[in-house]
Amino acid sequence: MAEDDVTRAAAGGAHRQRPVVAPAGPRYGADAAQPPPSRSDLRRSARARQRRRWAVEGLIVLVCAAALVAYVTAESEPAPDDEAARGGVPAGVARPSGLPGVDGRDPGTAQVSPGLRPRERPPSPTPASPSPSPSPAAPPVLSVARTDVPDEVDLSAVGSRDWVHWGLRGGDSSVRKRDGSGEIRDEGGAGDRDDWDVNQEMFRWRGGTPVESSDGTPVGVHTCGAGSGFALAVAGDGELRTVHLYAGIWMAKGRLDARLSTGGPTRSLWMEDPHTSQSADFTIRFQAPPGARLILRWTAEEVFTDDCGSVGIQALALG
Repeated sequence: MAEDDVTRAAAGGAHRQRPVVAPAGPRYGADAAQPPPSRSDLRRSARARQRRRWAVEGLIVLVCAAALVAYVTAESEPAPDDEAARGGVPAGVARPSGLPGVDGRDPGTAQVSPGLRPRERPPSPTPASPSPSPSPAAPPVLSVARTDVPDEVDLSAVGSRDWVHWGLRGGDSSVRKRDGSGEIRDEGGAGDRDDWDVNQEMFRWRGGTPVESSDGTPVGVHTCGAGSGFALAVAGDGELRTVHLYAGIWMAKGRLDARLSTGGPTRSLWMEDPHTSQSADFTIRFQAPPGARLILRWTAEEVFTDDCGSVGIQALALG
């Protein structure tokens, strides 16, 4: 009994002398434990690390940009010989700019590159203007019509450019417009001319030469026999002109032929009376280039009497 008590006492003593071991945990000092960091401490630490990363990245970007600018400047800077050959300015002298704020602007792209001068471009060649093509010549115009002669004809009004009257002082006489254009030409004709004073129409004028004026005369000229007649011409000037030929017949058949000296068809009209006289206003419209002429032939194609069947003319007016 006593031995059992001694044994339990020894076991209990041994149990009380066993050392106590502290549980393992984080240590923040060399010898003593520290409390763990709070969440706010962790956030501050993360932000500090982020700022340091941004600073490093920004420094890298600046270094790369500076290297790129230095490279572009070196590539675009012309050599001294090239500047002299192109009439440039010496190195170190700034080029004047035509407009404020455009130094370093590329005129081809309208973008600014730091430190660059505007590129010089050769002027665009001026396109050659096409040679004007010559205007085509106006086609010839020629028409002939016949109307009755008025009882009284004012040559000064009808012949604004020129006029001629025949027979006032004999078969070989004529009166012209004093300040006329001179485009009417009497080129003769077959047969002898004689004055004729029994025409039914009266002709008057002002500003004539050698006779200044007439208040009305029935006189004209005629030529007898088949084949006889008159040759007249009017000069062209490129404009459309109107000619009035006052002509008649006496017991004959008359033929009027009109043509241009430049060629082309002939326009013809006839007038016939085997018993008495007739007269007509032959109106000719023509257009011929300068130097060309309207040619008129008034001919007795046939006569119906041996007593001077004839054709005659009194006046010609050009308007």
